Amino acid sequence: MAAFSVQVVSPEQILFEGEAEMVVCRSLSGEIAFLAGHQPYLGALVDAPVRIIGPEVQEAAAVHGGFVQMTGERLVVLSDLAELKDQIDVPRAERAKSEAEDALSRDPDDADAAAALRRAETRIDVAMGG
Repeated sequence: MAAFSVQVVSPEQILFEGEAEMVVCRSLSGEIAFLAGHQPYLGALVDAPVRIIGPEVQEAAAVHGGFVQMTGERLVVLSDLAELKDQIDVPRAERAKSEAEDALSRDPDDADAAAALRRAETRIDVAMGG
């Protein structure tokens, strides 16, 4: 399988830069997998894992919104907040999940708590390799 260049970038740093055979992420319109030569694509991302797969790399990042751009030969994920699997503090994410669930039990329409829950669940999913 042919490889292509991948970057995952947040305002603080380049989290990942390398080659991959496939990248899977979730856009507003659903889950999408990119292979080398994919048609040009620009889409908004939702809180979800981004999986980078290749013969020498299996990486995952918790991406909390942002954009993905594919040129066919290069894919860039731009996110205001993104963390690689080994950067995630699982106990902290579990506490955040519990706090968000408590807030939502008191007020099911609490948009901030719903967003915090999505971020915590994404972090836990990536950290646990799911």
